[in-house]
Amino acid sequence: MPTPLPRPDRSIVLVGLMGVGKSTVGKRLAKRLGLDFVDSDEEIESAAGCTISEIFDRFGEQSFRDGERRVIARLVGGPPKVIATGGGAFVNDETRRLILDHCIAVWLDADIAILAERVGRRDNRPLLRERDPQAVLAELAAIRNPLYAEAHIHVRSHAAPHERTVDDIADALSRWASE
Repeated sequence: MPTPLPRPDRSIVLVGLMGVGKSTVGKRLAKRLGLDFVDSDEEIESAAGCTISEIFDRFGEQSFRDGERRVIARLVGGPPKVIATGGGAFVNDETRRLILDHCIAVWLDADIAILAERVGRRDNRPLLRERDPQAVLAELAAIRNPLYAEAHIHVRSHAAPHERTVDDIADALSRWASE
């Protein structure tokens, strides 16, 4: 039976490596909490009028990160919602500080092998082009995991139904709210 949760007074932001399930889990978590769900990557594409891959190709990663930071700053405002971020968003010092100061940051974490299997299903990830997903994800984890560890809550995602991860986040949010 799902854990009943009080409606949070601030947005919940899901952070973690690509393929961990931030968008899929985020939609289900938002439904359980009675909140809106927003995917920052979709918002970036809407604002730019092109895909993330096209932004990377035309303007480079730094330009993408600048736009990502501005979009997330806009999303953090307003009523509480569940926000799924791109894997690199929380690496930006300004974005990370904004999320940590104004939201509940949840780090979704998973084994590299699970992530590589998940991201291998689609070819829309600019950082993986013509590279071994497992090697890229291991490199990114070495750099990003210490930053993700600053999140308020850490939840492991397993090779199991996403609903299990939603349950784990709900339990962690309940414990966090009572501390």
